[in-house]
Amino acid sequence: MYGFATRAIHQRPGKKDVHGSLRVPVYDNVAFEHDTAQSIQLAFEGKKPAHTYSRISNPTVEDFEQRIRELSGSLACLAVSSGMAAINATIMALAEAGSNIVTTKKIFGNTLSLFEKTFGPWGLETRCVSMTEPAEIEKAIDKQTRAIFLESITNPHLEVADFEAVGTLAKKYGIPLVLDNTVMTPYLFDSKKVGVNIEILSSTKSISGGATSVGGVILDHGNRSDVLRNTGSCLAPHNAYLQSLGLETLSLRLDKTCTNTQKIAEFLEAHSQVSSVHYPGLKSSPYYERAVKLFGNKCGGLLTFDLGSKQTCFALIDSLQLIRRATNINDNKTLIVHPASTIFAEYSEEEQAAMCLRPTMLRLSVGIENSEDLIQDLQKGLENR
Repeated sequence: MYGFATRAIHQRPGKKDVHGSLRVPVYDNVAFEHDTAQSIQLAFEGKKPAHTYSRISNPTVEDFEQRIRELSGSLACLAVSSGMAAINATIMALAEAGSNIVTTKKIFGNTLSLFEKTFGPWGLETRCVSMTEPAEIEKAIDKQTRAIFLESITNPHLEVADFEAVGTLAKKYGIPLVLDNTVMTPYLFDSKKVGVNIEILSSTKSISGGATSVGGVILDHGNRSDVLRNTGSCLAPHNAYLQSLGLETLSLRLDKTCTNTQKIAEFLEAHSQVSSVHYPGLKSSPYYERAVKLFGNKCGGLLTFDLGSKQTCFALIDSLQLIRRATNINDNKTLIVHPASTIFAEYSEEEQAAMCLRPTMLRLSVGIENSEDLIQDLQKGLENR
């Protein structure tokens, strides 16, 4: 079998283009005509592989889905309008009022908000435990548990779960193991090998190729449950086209990002004004050995570090000249943000403390620039703040 980069570039469309185009065109339309009434009936019944309406399926989106499916080795792929839409659709398909899901407080803030503040009033219970403590996870599971939800590397805490133990528990109790693999992607982490049943990606991030478009992906690795499309969270054909382009350079960009992040983490760890650095690729990380076992020497492009106070964090952010002040991850550009005052702003200080979210923490999403330039920018910022 060809390597990841070769397969990403040379996957052939399922149907030959009438003009011989090497890329599937953007079918930026809504309706698709059928020759007969019976033909469109069979399409709606799922008995004939054909498109009827772009909210349900679209040729450009279908091509993107097939590319992701082939690269990830998944059984099926569904592309939707955003990463949050992917999480929403998955949980709606698996759970119902009166049931519960098991996760951790250390997941992405919007995801936790979706579980607790949106699904909570509808009757879904969210049980938060440590994903590094199998005994806590097992204690939280009961007959009403519909999923165990975790992230490959938590954002922004940079924890790496005990995947072997979590996967064993999910299998033991027959519960779908749902993974948000946005930080690592299938290129850096083959989640099937640790028992993940459903994998979610925010394709807005690494896949889009520099934050060109918003999208999300749901991958089925087994124990499939029908994912509802009634919410109308379909991916736009133009976004699918852009993200198919991004797929072709995914491995190149992630290789560069991982190399840059390792160098920056080591620089920050050695700097006297930085009180702590959190990155699984550092030998000082409590998750280092687990990360190496799971990911090898590529631990993603996200790191956090702490300074003395919120004020010093803000001063550093304001002094940076190259690194951008923006909230996204896995962009081509390196971005910095103060999580407590931005992506977790809806939570009180007490709630943030319960999440182990510190006001002294900064999150750096490393891009593909020259690492020397990024380190110089941080060096000057730390000296001049």
